[in-house]
Amino acid sequence: MLLSNPFTHDARVYNEAISLHKAGHEVTVIGWDRGSQHPGREIIDGINVVRTRNTGYMNILPYDIFRLRPWWRQLYKIGKMLHDKSHFDAVHCHDFDTLPAGIQLKKKLGINLIYDAHEIWGYMVARDIPQWWANHFLRKESKLAPQADHIITVAEPHESYFKKMGCKNVTLIRSSKPLVSTEYQAPSNQVFTLIYIGGLNNSRFLLEAIDICKGLENVHFTIAGYGSIESEIKELANKISNVKFLGKLPMSEVLPLTLKADAVHCVFNPSNKNNQVGPPNKVFEAMATGRPVLATKGIYSGDLIDKYQMGQTIGFNSEEYTKALIKLRDDPQLREKLGRNALEAAKGEFNWGVQEARLLDIYKNLEVQNA
Repeated sequence: MLLSNPFTHDARVYNEAISLHKAGHEVTVIGWDRGSQHPGREIIDGINVVRTRNTGYMNILPYDIFRLRPWWRQLYKIGKMLHDKSHFDAVHCHDFDTLPAGIQLKKKLGINLIYDAHEIWGYMVARDIPQWWANHFLRKESKLAPQADHIITVAEPHESYFKKMGCKNVTLIRSSKPLVSTEYQAPSNQVFTLIYIGGLNNSRFLLEAIDICKGLENVHFTIAGYGSIESEIKELANKISNVKFLGKLPMSEVLPLTLKADAVHCVFNPSNKNNQVGPPNKVFEAMATGRPVLATKGIYSGDLIDKYQMGQTIGFNSEEYTKALIKLRDDPQLREKLGRNALEAAKGEFNWGVQEARLLDIYKNLEVQNA
């Protein structure tokens, strides 16, 4: 597996790697440790982890987007070296920022390539770079993705995107979580507790939500994660008594903390193309724990929540957010009804057991083809 992060907090990649390992496959993850903060090699729950680090030249470059080409060369070199020592049968690329190296390995080594697109990558980077540059990556993906032997992606809009591109083998594997329990478990908070664990940036209505929560009685807002507004959130949490910031958490703590909460914050800016089509982890965490979600109306995640009647969907503004939050705070019966609906969705399509079976089928079919 090729991955552009150090494999410390990526739950989807971890779940896939563990599922393959438990099924008897040998899995190595090559990750990118930009800050040289983690061991170069280690074994995590049976998964071999090899981490690349920035060269001196890469550190001179001002942004990660400029470091991609030298990193692709480094990734290819390490992948080939590992193959020479211990032959592997497939390269599994997580997101577009690993795909060029994966294509090179496929061509050089004659192995199968799986492209696992967690995002429509060009949509995601468009919030940070000029649109013409984002379009360049979209065009590049349209040339490279059809060369994969199989495409894995996360939601119906993404599935349609790759099929229109001409990709034939496309499988939907959602970023669902393992069920915490098949039975609904009511929270036991004395004060209504809202939770958000994830990326911290301006597109997720976090600063606005903090400002709203500080003016409400009987509301507590717990936030964890890391990102561009992390220091700002930490500073606010130190000043506001009903806001708590936990920082960066291990993956193992996400579901237990979500289970302790009364509701999940998942309000994303609808003007962002990636948010329009993306299925946030928060939704699947809420399903796995049976918790209602406060989310944005009219985008994929909001439509999913409305379809399964598992939360409150609102416009991306403070007035609607405040009304919905107060409604959830003041109506425990509504919270339980929505939470039970969320859990029922998880017990059906939206749990990792269902997704794992699809993943293992893909690899089984590759084994048959290579036999």
